[in-house]
Amino acid sequence: MALKYTRMPLNRYSKERKDSDWLCQRFVDEAARFVVVQSGRNLFDKNLQPVYLERRDIASVELKNTIFLGIGDRGPVFAVDSVFLSEAERELAETEYCFEDLRKVGPTLTFSDAAVLAFGKGLIHWHSTHRFCGRCGCKNESIEAGHSRLCQRQECQHRTFPRTDPAVIMIVEHTFADGVTRCLLGRQKSWPDGVYSTLAGFVDPGESLEETVVREVKEEAGIDVTEVKYLASQPWPFPSSIMLGFTAKALSAEIQVDLDELDDAKWFTREELSQQGEWGDKGPGFKKTRSDSISRFLVESWQAAG
Repeated sequence: MALKYTRMPLNRYSKERKDSDWLCQRFVDEAARFVVVQSGRNLFDKNLQPVYLERRDIASVELKNTIFLGIGDRGPVFAVDSVFLSEAERELAETEYCFEDLRKVGPTLTFSDAAVLAFGKGLIHWHSTHRFCGRCGCKNESIEAGHSRLCQRQECQHRTFPRTDPAVIMIVEHTFADGVTRCLLGRQKSWPDGVYSTLAGFVDPGESLEETVVREVKEEAGIDVTEVKYLASQPWPFPSSIMLGFTAKALSAEIQVDLDELDDAKWFTREELSQQGEWGDKGPGFKKTRSDSISRFLVESWQAAG
């Protein structure tokens, strides 16, 4: 099983992109294509296929307002926030195409397109939330092809780099007295009825990933775990995380839900999981998480191992 938003097809050319002449040549290349993001949403056509605009479609955009993502089989790829398009270019994009939430469309995309769009979306979000220096409060400007920002105050000149918030997500199992092994899933009140997911949480400063798994399961479900093992990771720019997937074994079965964290938590057998519906299904019954999520990956990996 593979994870969406991985399998990046672009060579990022981390060294070359610092050369302004090299970068300018990529920008004016006829093969260059541009991923446009508006308020966190990516650009798609009416059939919800990704739209990569050509340079002529966004002629008003300057190189300094783009982010170089890399070079793939079809040429250079840049990302640009729609705020830098002219009014006419923005209106054309909104008329001919549509901006949609990548989470909504992601499950239907190829792995390559999903990875590129997520990369561009994540970097644009970072730029939009770091316009000012975190040290002195003065204006920041994009440098190094959009992969760093520099404070414009001469006395400061603090450089900022994109940050990713680490979060653990875990499939916890326990073998009950009846000999059946079950996994622990929880749900948040805001989710559609019937949807249960693996537990998850952000890593605290000064905490290892394994310690975070132990703490989060205890905090959310009141269960102690052991044998914490890393399984897989997934970029998750919604808006700026990386999900680190683990397995763990519970030392007890009694659930004590922290209602500040979860709405509910339950143990599920493999048979029960196989009978769940899909996210978005109408009607009663338990439902799976979105197919593009690492939660789904962890659950299906656990099912396959039984």
